[in-house]
Amino acid sequence: MSGEREPAALPRAWARRLREMHRSAGWPLGDALEVELLAAGLLRAERDALGRTTLHPSATGLQALAAALRRNRAAFDAHEALAARVAGEMQRDGRIVWRELALRAHVGNAWIMVRPDVYSIRHTTVESWVVPIAHEVKVRRADLLADLQRPAKRAAYLALSAECSYVIAAGIAEPEEIPGECGVVVAHPAPPGGAGFGRLERLRDAPRRAMTLPLAVWMALARAHPVAPDWDDLPQAALGDPGDPDGATGGPT
Repeated sequence: MSGEREPAALPRAWARRLREMHRSAGWPLGDALEVELLAAGLLRAERDALGRTTLHPSATGLQALAAALRRNRAAFDAHEALAARVAGEMQRDGRIVWRELALRAHVGNAWIMVRPDVYSIRHTTVESWVVPIAHEVKVRRADLLADLQRPAKRAAYLALSAECSYVIAAGIAEPEEIPGECGVVVAHPAPPGGAGFGRLERLRDAPRRAMTLPLAVWMALARAHPVAPDWDDLPQAALGDPGDPDGATGGPT
């Protein structure tokens, strides 16, 4: 409602337990997390006719859950808008683009499944010009930090691409926080009166590595549907023309 103050963001463990209590019959676990939620007034205890106690989100807890849902929806919308923007930039660079493509990479002694936010290859019939690029999009600092704590996921991206870059919303991190094996692109806010994001600025180039796509990746690309291009917005590129001596460019500048 207008003029009401939005509840503060809940710690993730609190929000997760509140959601679980809301979805379940409310049988208590009796752990320290429940004590914290009860003390904060986010859970309330009920006793039935048989003397059994169950726990349920209080009115304050439901308000906090609703606020968390609104924040998550807003972040999802911003993430989707930025990922679509990056995909469009890759298409304008003459690349074929996939969103949320499921790929499997061999890292160390394990196989790891990943879904790059944006994965693209050059539109070419020459294998050495393909230059696969992975982009990971982050609009919230917490999500970025959680991702940076998963080195195996990053190693999988690097195993599947000639270069990998993080595209981050302005202000959520410094470029130095992103590992050096990845590029950094910052999405600036839209100009006043505009919506979404404005200029994409590449702050650090992603190191380019020689890379030949394995057959398994080619098969995954063949089974998936690339992002449909906006032909009204794209120039007609010559098939197989790398456009520059090194092949593909790295995208936003």
